[in-house]
Amino acid sequence: MADQDLSKLTIDKSKTAFRPARGKKVLYLVFLLLALLTAGFLYRMEIFTPPIQVQLANVTQIYPSQGFTMLTASGYVVPQRKSALASKVTGRLVWLGVEEGSRIKKGEVVARLESQDVEATKAQAAANLETARFNLENARAELVDATLNLNRSKELVDKNFIARGDYDTTVARYKKAEAAVKAAEAVIRANEAALEAAAIQLEYTLIRAPFDAVVLTKNADIGDIVTPFSASVESKSAVVTIADMDSLQVQADVSESNLGQVKIGQPCEVQLDALPDRRLRGAVHMIVPTGDRSKAAVMVKIRFIDKDPRTLPEMSAKVSFLSREITKNDQRPRTAVSQKALVARGDGKHVFRVQGNRAVQASVLLGNPIGDMVEVIDGLKAGDQVVLDPPAKLKSGAKIKAGE
Repeated sequence: MADQDLSKLTIDKSKTAFRPARGKKVLYLVFLLLALLTAGFLYRMEIFTPPIQVQLANVTQIYPSQGFTMLTASGYVVPQRKSALASKVTGRLVWLGVEEGSRIKKGEVVARLESQDVEATKAQAAANLETARFNLENARAELVDATLNLNRSKELVDKNFIARGDYDTTVARYKKAEAAVKAAEAVIRANEAALEAAAIQLEYTLIRAPFDAVVLTKNADIGDIVTPFSASVESKSAVVTIADMDSLQVQADVSESNLGQVKIGQPCEVQLDALPDRRLRGAVHMIVPTGDRSKAAVMVKIRFIDKDPRTLPEMSAKVSFLSREITKNDQRPRTAVSQKALVARGDGKHVFRVQGNRAVQASVLLGNPIGDMVEVIDGLKAGDQVVLDPPAKLKSGAKIKAGE
């Protein structure tokens, strides 16, 4: 009985169920359909679409003067009046009243050397002059007395009241008094000259500004020995270096082959590297009549018409030599794009602006051409990137890759 119950638990393999083949085909079709849908979605998202290689350019701000620039050159700002202030005498610096950047007027005392010995010499010369003047007064008084005696003696000798010898003595006394007056006058002139020399020596201890200027460098400090010819590291030949800021000019080297495009008075535009947001009007002041053999260039000096207080000596500058004068309208910067970036589609001009790794078509409102560029009134801003020479297959939103 137990054996029969156990036989009921045996699995009959001949009756095992199996999945129909049609069910497998349906499953395969579902997987295939999902794969096709995924591929279509990825295709529409352009994940498998290779990017189009293009050339890019930046939208920049330029000045209209670039459209009539004949030649450009580089140079430096140089003061035409510059001086290293020193003294004609040797002495110790006891006072310095300026520092770098100080503005000074013509004749202003900027430094002073020790001067006790020179002041003593001047005082002695003044005393000697005063003594000589007293001696002159005494000599003149003697001359007056001798003149009176001579006149009386002459009357008396004519009447034979006195001897001829007494008259001759009176004449000699008169001539001696006259000579004494001339000698006293000469001594006065000598002492006046000595006093003037002492005053000049004292003035040499005062270092004055020869013109209105700005102090560029301070070369000595209080306590330093200042001498006209510095012979050791302990002594200084100059106290300060100054420059006339109203005499600043740009000195630029122009190639010999381009010198024919430059003439005196030609309008120029100066851009200082330190002031990129400002362009200054200028004009050719001088063409230096000698060449630089090593550079094959000639120096040209450009004076400033527009001045900026931020302009300093030795600043680097770029000079544009222009074919005509600059107007006020030409001094306003313009947003511009290369004409190679423009495409005519529909009823206007368009560009492909770069957004990330895609090119998006954008319409632009254009102004006047400026050389090989054109002014953009609306649609772009400085700093935007655009596609140059867009290919015909390029569509808005297409992936792009910057070419070399």
